[in-house]
Amino acid sequence: MKKNKIALIALVSILGCVVAFFLYWTMPAPAPFSLQVTPERLNGDSIPSQRCVFLVIVEDNGTGRGEGKAVTISATAPGSAVTVEHETITPGQVAEVTVIPDKGSAGSNITVTVRGEREGLERTRAVTFAVLEVEPEEPGREDELGRYAAEIRDKFIQWLAAKHPELGITNETKWTGTIVSPRWLVVSHYLFFSEDWEMHISWHVMIPPYDWARIDLRRRFNESRPSHAFEISSLKAQEEPHAIEPPETVWR
Repeated sequence: MKKNKIALIALVSILGCVVAFFLYWTMPAPAPFSLQVTPERLNGDSIPSQRCVFLVIVEDNGTGRGEGKAVTISATAPGSAVTVEHETITPGQVAEVTVIPDKGSAGSNITVTVRGEREGLERTRAVTFAVLEVEPEEPGREDELGRYAAEIRDKFIQWLAAKHPELGITNETKWTGTIVSPRWLVVSHYLFFSEDWEMHISWHVMIPPYDWARIDLRRRFNESRPSHAFEISSLKAQEEPHAIEPPETVWR
């Protein structure tokens, strides 16, 4: 009786292995996908405490298990605080990886490694950027730039609220700002983020009539490049904004 029981257990085990083996070899392989991180390099490097926002998109490259389904996004960057917004994305959606360099990273390089995983298949992309050392007399420069950038932003917002209500940008829209391209000359840059939009502001540091200001807008988590752009040809002359061609890439 005991021998029969042992034989039955062995038979069940063998059958289980055969079934598992059959399922393994007949199950479709994971669908291949590619991972893209934008930008591949920063304009003008970075400084400690700057919010460096990288955009991540995925694309299916064939058929198989998990095709069209969400890819899980994660990221690491030693010497920085890292957050990922929209940790799972499907093709057509955009995740944002925000990297904030620590003060101790000044004068060094930071490598951001972004990983995408689906059905056991993993893809990685790495971006390296420099963190500049801030001169002792410069700590307040970012606040000064931020205040002036907000003044320019509000000039556009008043016009957008009246002329382009379909964008949903009004005086009530809340924004979070960060310096970008801290060592860029002649033209200054700043980024603002609302719940729905990324707004890149640039202005020409020149006398009238060359004192233009521009914004471009990217709908967060759905677009990887700006879809709208506007310009004030002269700030001094208080000219009204007008639409211009959006840039092909986000500014970082």
